[in-house]
Amino acid sequence: MADVVDPATRSRMMSGIRGKDTRPEMLIRRGLHTRGFRYRLHCKALPGKPDLCFPKYRAVIFVHGCFWHGHDCHLFKWPQTRPEFWREKIGRNREVDGVATAALRVADWRVGVVWECALKGRSRLPLETMLDECESWLVGNDAILEIQGAPTTQP
Repeated sequence: MADVVDPATRSRMMSGIRGKDTRPEMLIRRGLHTRGFRYRLHCKALPGKPDLCFPKYRAVIFVHGCFWHGHDCHLFKWPQTRPEFWREKIGRNREVDGVATAALRVADWRVGVVWECALKGRSRLPLETMLDECESWLVGNDAILEIQGAPTTQP
């Protein structure tokens, strides 16, 4: 199926997609800040530049977009145009995520991932439930946290 917009418009639309301060990231940031957690943003000194860094708890949280990180959920669909480009791009993103997580674990950091599908779409979780999970993970001892949307039945 051909794209519904011309290449110049598509390029402009894609260049407007942000990597920082996204809506899902802001929801998590505001919620945790309200609960008294203090953090640093996009720590360049750490592998993968985590979205939130909690030095006091030796923990980081990544807020991943389901499309850009190839999450297996209803928000992710392989693009029909330029499939080889997208498979390489998303595959590389997944690879970089794995390397960053491994490097953080070797450096004795705890790693959390919050997926976009947990915050939007038909599988979203209540924000308070997600923040409760993040809070209990931060003050606990678990090394890994992954929050994704609730399982849904296929229509």
